[in-house]
Amino acid sequence: MPEKKINCFQCQHFYTTWEPAHPRGCKGYGFKTKAMPSLIVLRSSGESCLKFTSKAGNGK
Repeated sequence: MPEKKINCFQCQHFYTTWEPAHPRGCKGYGFKTKAMPSLIVLRSSGESCLKFTSKAGNGK
């Protein structure tokens, strides 16, 4: 079953850092990365990000 793609740019937990080596971060999981945080979560756990919270407030 294909996993749902998560757009980190639409998540409340996503932020941009000042670190060139780790320009993207996730406050929900507490890490910084070069790749999209949702992709790292998928690769690490095998599941889509469970902490995604829409900036629009609808949680989708």
